[in-house]
Amino acid sequence: MRLSAGIAGASLLTNELFAISTSAQQREVPESIRKLNRMTAGVVPISDDERKARITKAQRLMGQNKIDAIYLEPGPSMFYFTGMRWGTSERMFALVIPAHGELAWVCPKFEEERARELIRFGTDVRTWEEDESPYRRVVEIFRDRGFRTGKIGIEERVRFFLFDGIRKEGSGFEYVSADPVTVGCRVHKSPAEIALMQRANDITLVAYKATYDTMHEGMNQDEISGNCSAAFRALGLTGGVFCSFGKYTAFPHGSSTPQKLKEGDVVLMDGGCGVEGYQSDITRTFVLGKPTQRQRDIWSLERRSQDAGFAAAKLGQPCEVVDAAARKVLTDAGFGPDYKVPGLPHRTGHGIGLDGHEWTNFVRGNKTPIEPGMCFSDEPTIVIYGEFGIRLEDCLYITENGPKFFTTQSKSIDEPFG
Repeated sequence: MRLSAGIAGASLLTNELFAISTSAQQREVPESIRKLNRMTAGVVPISDDERKARITKAQRLMGQNKIDAIYLEPGPSMFYFTGMRWGTSERMFALVIPAHGELAWVCPKFEEERARELIRFGTDVRTWEEDESPYRRVVEIFRDRGFRTGKIGIEERVRFFLFDGIRKEGSGFEYVSADPVTVGCRVHKSPAEIALMQRANDITLVAYKATYDTMHEGMNQDEISGNCSAAFRALGLTGGVFCSFGKYTAFPHGSSTPQKLKEGDVVLMDGGCGVEGYQSDITRTFVLGKPTQRQRDIWSLERRSQDAGFAAAKLGQPCEVVDAAARKVLTDAGFGPDYKVPGLPHRTGHGIGLDGHEWTNFVRGNKTPIEPGMCFSDEPTIVIYGEFGIRLEDCLYITENGPKFFTTQSKSIDEPFG
């Protein structure tokens, strides 16, 4: 369910998902991976014109929500609006988008020249020396844009010490969530974003199939993960997967227990990659060798649950109906109910875009209407602790005519890649 990564300059990989041992990197590359070719030709990054339109929309949403400015630090939202990638540290580097007027940046003085090389939107760069307060620079921006009081939106990823410093320096303002602006923009993907996510999904399936072709009895999780990472590199970017075998496939995010693959094991692969920062997230579950009837039956039930979720993702319906539809298939078969195991212990799906998990979710209680441009995972899981788990995960996007999968679903437990 979790993923990250991208072509040069994209998201950093999470340690537990993509770390590969030195010995794994030095192994001979299997034939199915050696024959792969790069799949990054023709990738079209998000244009500056599209980013300008995003800023304009953000300012319109600020007006509608009576927010005078929003504050962001480096991360997906800053990248979304400006294309800026900058690391985080104890030193503030920040962006202020006002409801009216020019964007403004806050930067350590000694980093100013590098920042100006990278900044493409806005020329107002406020710097602070090591013995000065960066929080004062932020409040100066608010006041220079005409705000003496009012609402300041804080983006959800902003670390507390930064928010706290701004709040103390600018005590006359009301600080609120920037979600109505940032989520309001990012939750609806443009055709250019959909195209990047489509490429990430296409590449992920090719990497998975090449990795699948390397599997044999006696392999451990690190060997398979290493092969998958090598496959992504051969395809032109960085990505990865975690794997579980046998009874450990019932752990939705894997187990720390060392495992050796053996004939008859259920195998679960979950991960993905990113293209220009836009993520894929795919899970495939199958058996090494011949499945038992029990494995076939549970796999088929999982596929019916995934299908039910997809069918329920109709325009205008609240997001929660997808979770209800997928879960009903399982409860009707005797699993659950609710989040009880054996059964489905988590939501049916999450939003996806520049973050592997972002707003909004297919989960009970989420009344958000399904609208064109939204992107989600569809991944009900059947967890049977002590036996095995089955998860089929494909991501979808909402068109004017309803949902469409980025990927071809698994055909059967014997044909996980169609």
